[in-house]
Amino acid sequence: MQKTDITSFPVPDRVQDDWQFAEVWIEPMLSPPYILLLLGEESGSCRIFDPAKNYTVIFASSTYDEAQHWLLEDEYEPLEGRLSASELQ
Repeated sequence: MQKTDITSFPVPDRVQDDWQFAEVWIEPMLSPPYILLLLGEESGSCRIFDPAKNYTVIFASSTYDEAQHWLLEDEYEPLEGRLSASELQ
């Protein structure tokens, strides 16, 4: 007898507790705008997640400037404001 996987969604990877801030970036030329999430870590490195792809990391860099350049090169724009991890504690 063949078994069928009935899991509706895979369990997402847990984000480590060493993140420092999060920013939302959008591609404003699309309707609705496409959204990406930039997560800055305490080490200074950054990861960019795609919520539409189950929060898969689509870009990683050792600095914020590299991540920002990658987003700007693809014509993403930051939403105003930044969520700080320290604000949530």
